[in-house]
Amino acid sequence: MTDNPGKNEEEEERFRRMGLEEGDFYLSPEGYIVFTEQYHLKRGHCCQSGCRHCPYGFNKKTKKEQV
Repeated sequence: MTDNPGKNEEEEERFRRMGLEEGDFYLSPEGYIVFTEQYHLKRGHCCQSGCRHCPYGFNKKTKKEQV
């Protein structure tokens, strides 16, 4: 639970104004935005950042996507 739950709600509203939809992201307990597999699939390509929910199988160590 966060110290200021209203802050997360404000941040989520800001992201929605940026065109993100329900299920595209969530906020970690630390307040970071975490993009979901749904978002990455809509994006259509791998950004090669080693994202937690990458559906493209990018391996940050080898710098290659698993096909």
